[in-house]
Amino acid sequence: MTDQAAPRKKRSAMEVVRSLRQPKVAVMLGLGFASGLPFLLTQNTLGYWLRDEGTSLKVIGFISWVGLAYVLKPFWAPIVDRVDVPLLGRLGRRRGWMLLAQIVVAAGLVGMAAVGPSGGLIAIGAFAVVVAFASATQDIVIDAWRIEAADGADEMGLLSSAAQLGYRVAILVADAAIIAGASRFGWPVSYVAMALLMGLGVVASLFAFEPARADAVMQDKAPLWTPRGFFDAVVGPFVDFFATHKALGLLMLATIAAYRLPDFLMGPMYNPYYHDLGLTKDMVAVVRAATGLPGAFAGIAISGLFAIRFGLFPTLIVGSVLQGLGTAAFALLTLNHDIGVFTAVMALDNFAQAFAGVALVAYMSSLTGLGYTATQYALLSSTYAFLGKFLKGFSGAVVDGMAQTQGLMSAYATAWIATGLTAIPPILLVLLLARLSRPGPTAAAT
Repeated sequence: MTDQAAPRKKRSAMEVVRSLRQPKVAVMLGLGFASGLPFLLTQNTLGYWLRDEGTSLKVIGFISWVGLAYVLKPFWAPIVDRVDVPLLGRLGRRRGWMLLAQIVVAAGLVGMAAVGPSGGLIAIGAFAVVVAFASATQDIVIDAWRIEAADGADEMGLLSSAAQLGYRVAILVADAAIIAGASRFGWPVSYVAMALLMGLGVVASLFAFEPARADAVMQDKAPLWTPRGFFDAVVGPFVDFFATHKALGLLMLATIAAYRLPDFLMGPMYNPYYHDLGLTKDMVAVVRAATGLPGAFAGIAISGLFAIRFGLFPTLIVGSVLQGLGTAAFALLTLNHDIGVFTAVMALDNFAQAFAGVALVAYMSSLTGLGYTATQYALLSSTYAFLGKFLKGFSGAVVDGMAQTQGLMSAYATAWIATGLTAIPPILLVLLLARLSRPGPTAAAT
């Protein structure tokens, strides 16, 4: 056995605490916030705005397909990996792309505020598409920066947790604070406020450094505009992935694709559901604010500790079970939606999503190869998003269809429970993946 196979020395508690003071951790928090802020503004939160204006559930479900932009990331990720942004590229490739994406996201949110649903669904949908594509581009480069900026596996976990925490704070802002703001100042003003908050991401980008770890690898690669460079940028990440993981790579992709189904499938229906239950915006905002951060903190911390103690595969399994339970629990609100029950359901959902999110991000990050970071992670994150984001577009049509025969609330309850049961296939896939991975050196290293 070589020295490289020797067990890695565990870090002491004080070393972990000291690492939290690194500037890159604060930068990662800011970048995670910028990554999470636009996500719901083109999907669930937009659905609340549209429902307020009387838009049907079917249309709300279909308009959520703007989120498919996040699935198409691998098509332009090679450009982000290999090409500098004009003018902004002077700041570095990663920082240049971050700033460009953040500026476009902010401009698109202002456009959504300016036209609103009254300007026509096509107009507001077009601006939502712009925001979604810019946000997806931002995710490509932030994920690449997170992986390349990490100095070893411990820092990879640390930066992944910081990214998830910033992301969850942004989700809370875009899911609770904006609703409270909309009830007082209206949706357009609230969307402009979200555009201004993207400035936090701009500040984080300016304070970020250009990762040097991948520079040597990139310098050895041919330019993108040459046949060899184009082939390496577009095909190379896939060749490298399957050369590393062999046939097991297909099972990895299937597991990743199914893992977040409980979280995605009913995504466009959350806010219309609250609207149809008769919950006030203030109540929704208060409960989300009360459960969002505590749930995210607990889920992120416990998931990270669980992964260290028991490994990634057990963490993935527990995360999937929690997702299924958290999603199915929303059916209880059809029977009793007083503030106590609503708070309990929201707390479980926030904890489950944070726990599962950290587990999946850590697992996907461990599968990328240096030199193809942006494209490979874009491939993996698109894989986990594609199936759920496509199927969720039918969520409104499914609920509307069942409501014709069993009533709206009963239709909602059935949909929540059925969605919770979609946690079973990923559990089985993770078990199979763990069994097949166990004999190999890759699993041991993980």
